[in-house]
Amino acid sequence: MVRIGLLGSGFVATFYMQGLQNVAHWEMPVVCSPTAEHAQAFAEKWGIPEWETDSEKVLKREDLDLILLAVPNYVHKELAIATARTGKNLVCTKPLARTAAEAQEMLKAVQAAGVIHGYAETEVFSPAVIKAREFIERGAIGEVLTVRSREAHAGPHMDWFWKKELAGGGALLDMGCHCIEAARYFIGKDTKVVEVLAWGDRLYHHDRTDAEDSAVLLMRFEGGQLGLAELSWIARGGLDLRNEVYGTGGTIFTDVTRETPIKVFSRGGAGYIVEKAEAETGWLFPPVDEAWIYGYREEMNHFVECVAKGEMPRENFEDGYIVNLILDAAYQSMQSKKWEPVEL
Repeated sequence: MVRIGLLGSGFVATFYMQGLQNVAHWEMPVVCSPTAEHAQAFAEKWGIPEWETDSEKVLKREDLDLILLAVPNYVHKELAIATARTGKNLVCTKPLARTAAEAQEMLKAVQAAGVIHGYAETEVFSPAVIKAREFIERGAIGEVLTVRSREAHAGPHMDWFWKKELAGGGALLDMGCHCIEAARYFIGKDTKVVEVLAWGDRLYHHDRTDAEDSAVLLMRFEGGQLGLAELSWIARGGLDLRNEVYGTGGTIFTDVTRETPIKVFSRGGAGYIVEKAEAETGWLFPPVDEAWIYGYREEMNHFVECVAKGEMPRENFEDGYIVNLILDAAYQSMQSKKWEPVEL
């Protein structure tokens, strides 16, 4: 039985709990949030015995095997390092950090502590993406040449996301981390990204953010393969998650938010439809199981199993650090307007 301490009680924490519902051999003695009413309400909703507002007290507990960090970007480094120093295993949501320098500090801390560390990048735990990788491994589409990914919605759900200093960036950081790891997953992590070219600008949300709300990223891999990522905080109509993988002998498309197996027409309003949906009337395309199609269930199952077996997850802080390095180079390219090297 893996005993989990959850830090955070918001958006990501809710998806973590939804993902855990069909995972075996875990229990959650405590949830922590800096706001008492949030912590208490979350604990009551999910049947968690205890709630706390002081993360230090949670990290000092002896009855926890795994800490889940479902917290804002600007406290990832602080809490990850504090967790590692207690000798506890941990999982951190994406992006690992705001910058590669922060991510490197986090990676060094978990390596020094010798703890298990997981990087909660849902994209590569999405069942559709996992299935696509299986076809690639079978040789179904030959050698992968290019990967095109799109992550888009109309904007973040929390105020801190809109502040560059707190979040670390805009749409490129927030959404691009998914696309970068998808490209690495499809092409192969042993094939390094050697240089990037990026564009980003604030096209619409001028009064809300000092970061980019739109971006495009090109990644050249050392084997000549190309990754293309399209990122947006100005896309109307709800969440848009797509991948296109082109090989020498075939093609694979994944689309988990638009090509759903159920369609609903509602005149009066259907209630909650999907993350960041902008309407609940007219023709609607709800996912059958959001936590599953996004990858939360598969990643939570994987992390719990890894802690139970004492194994390092397939997505860990090293992956998160590499993603942050690529993002740093991309932001440099946005300024220089030229290809920038990725120095791993």
